[in-house]
Amino acid sequence: MREYIANQVCELRNKRGITQEAFAEAVSVSRQTVIAIEKGKYTPSVHLALAIAQYFKLPVEKIFKIARE
Repeated sequence: MREYIANQVCELRNKRGITQEAFAEAVSVSRQTVIAIEKGKYTPSVHLALAIAQYFKLPVEKIFKIARE
């Protein structure tokens, strides 16, 4: 069974009507990094995960979770 980090970044960003570009700028990464996170192709560092959680004003565990296939 494969484990990976699932996230709610795309859903949260869309719910707030924020573009990938604006979100990327707000958390100090490139738009390509945001795309990779949203597609599950990149697991953010602890620092970035905390910055994302702070941006959305949510606990990290509400945005990121361990999932299994």
